[in-house]
Amino acid sequence: MQIGVTQLQDMFGAIAEAMRREKERLCELDGVIGDADHGIAMEIGFSAAATTVAALDPAASDPTTVFNSAAKSFLSAVGASSGPLYATAFMRAGSSVKGKPILSDDDMVDAFEAMANGIKDRGKADPGDKTMIDAWVPATAAARSARLAGKPLGQCLSAALEAAVEGAEATKDMIAAKGRSSRLGERVIGHMDPGAASAVVLIEAILRTFDA
Repeated sequence: MQIGVTQLQDMFGAIAEAMRREKERLCELDGVIGDADHGIAMEIGFSAAATTVAALDPAASDPTTVFNSAAKSFLSAVGASSGPLYATAFMRAGSSVKGKPILSDDDMVDAFEAMANGIKDRGKADPGDKTMIDAWVPATAAARSARLAGKPLGQCLSAALEAAVEGAEATKDMIAAKGRSSRLGERVIGHMDPGAASAVVLIEAILRTFDA
């Protein structure tokens, strides 16, 4: 598969639409263990990113420009913790594909992995801390494994989504080690981490974009 600026514009549009659709559910999840605004932050951030990216001229831009533009607009729109996390994710993705006008399946898996590593490094969280990392880390590992096995991008992202869903589901049994919910102790058990839930929404939107 060959992926250029237009396809990445479609991807950010799909993510923004998915976040609009899931906003209320994500806010409800966050209401149990946080400020009940995670869905709002995700909708605002990705709407801003999608709008900025959509305005780029495909003939005068490249994938790195798309990712960097998304990062800056997301960070400007969202001041909460998820702002710097996803801004770092997209900046890392942009760096991973620098100088490439068209992306291959390998490039997209590299960008996907770079996003997860950016989130992990910026948030300083580890698997088991009840954060979005519990969805992102297994998703990245699954995508990489599928690609090493010669699977096309769509199947790599499908494997990533399946792993992300399992990872998000597993956060229900965890005690939070980061953020506001870490003060609630065992009261968070039984509730899915909203960041992990929104990561699933994002990954599913990426899959829908490239599952040809």
